[in-house]
Amino acid sequence: MESQSCIVLVILCLTCMLTFLTVESQPIHDLVGRLPGQPRVSFQQFSGYITVDENPKRALFYYFVQAETQAASKPLVLWLNGGPGCSSVGAGAFSEHGPFRPRTGATLVKNEYSWNKEANILYLESPAGVGFSYSANGSFYKYVNDTITAKDNLIFLQRWFDKFPEYKNRDFFITGESYAGHYVPQLAHLILQSNVKFNMKAIALGNPLLEFNTDLNAEDEYNWSHGVISDFSYQLLTSYCNTSRMTRESIRGNLSDSCSFVDAQISKELSDFIDSYDVIGDVCISSNSSLRFDIAKHPVFSRFRISSSRGYSKAQSLSQQQDSKEKIDVCAGEKTSIYLNRKDVQAALHARLVGIPQWTSCSDVVEYDSENLEIPTIDVVGSLVKSGIRVLVYSGDQDSVIPFIGSRSMVNRLAKELGLKTTVPYRVWFEGKQVGGWTQAYGSSNLLSFASIRGASHLAPSTQPQRSLVLFSSFLQGKPLPEA
Repeated sequence: MESQSCIVLVILCLTCMLTFLTVESQPIHDLVGRLPGQPRVSFQQFSGYITVDENPKRALFYYFVQAETQAASKPLVLWLNGGPGCSSVGAGAFSEHGPFRPRTGATLVKNEYSWNKEANILYLESPAGVGFSYSANGSFYKYVNDTITAKDNLIFLQRWFDKFPEYKNRDFFITGESYAGHYVPQLAHLILQSNVKFNMKAIALGNPLLEFNTDLNAEDEYNWSHGVISDFSYQLLTSYCNTSRMTRESIRGNLSDSCSFVDAQISKELSDFIDSYDVIGDVCISSNSSLRFDIAKHPVFSRFRISSSRGYSKAQSLSQQQDSKEKIDVCAGEKTSIYLNRKDVQAALHARLVGIPQWTSCSDVVEYDSENLEIPTIDVVGSLVKSGIRVLVYSGDQDSVIPFIGSRSMVNRLAKELGLKTTVPYRVWFEGKQVGGWTQAYGSSNLLSFASIRGASHLAPSTQPQRSLVLFSSFLQGKPLPEA
């Protein structure tokens, strides 16, 4: 009897030690006990800083949510929002596919279609100067470019894996949207060049900027095909602007007189009361904030149809409640801004404001090198495919800013250049009994694929969360999107 008691005691001690070691393998000081107004959940959350440059100090902020179930066996996914200069925490985590959505500026509700149902998700605010990320030397913000961003992101990952060593050998995926069409493939390419020991499997790019002229000049055709501009204006475009208004010369204000006339005509027809990122969506009428969720914040784009009064504030409206039966919460972005600016929320996230008065969804301090926008990254995507990295390009089909027209054509062109045969002919895919969108895949094991998400905006998971989750799950598994 006494020996049995001793055995039980030893087992209990070993169990306690293993539990202690498991907990200690993760950074306890970054553990988020519970966010203010958060519903109870079973998974763990972490957030904090990784220093990427010690002198002068430059640190990137992250928010990490473990998978809802079986976190120890599920893959790791890095998410990057675009801009350049917009927050992955404010957009990706709290307005798209994170575990919570703001119901008000004080409370959160569970997102039933959160991507952490399928994976452990790491949200990174990059480059420094975005969200809670910062540089102790403010002059850094004046010289930010794609090269610096990719290098800092790689250093971040290396040091994050040192902090969370149990994830080093997990299947690793890099995902993002919009200007992350630069961030994601450039980071993935740098990982391959650096020969670091990441188990990188694939990348996914949502409504990505891959080739400046192709992507941005597809907007006019998209707007005409969706009845947003008239036949007359589109004919003028093809006659006087050659459908290429977005070029280096036009950015510098060197439009021809005839093309300037056409531009003014189109500006009259485009309403100030629709969202270019979601042409069928409603907008947040009550909003008066400067919340800006993506590429429209860049001065390159404000010269044209995305003005500060329309593109800046309307983009914040792209969000949806956790229940598909509920209406889209068009003011979710504003609620997120209120929530993340609360001191108790910042304390819970171990976040701080360095050199800025408040958190903003897109940086007011980062002066990104605008010439980087015109450097195509579609060739970088091609090099990844050649290296065996699987690539998915997906598009919310209601986005006119970086419409599916350009993305689909580039994927098709790249497949031909690489000699990849079609393995999944262009067809519809399904979420439940409804069409989720259209898809096509190329190469063995769907090495390169395109998919549209029907009824989705530029920030696809915010307006079509259930369909986006189906797409995300198929992407992780490397499977074709479901048929009827």
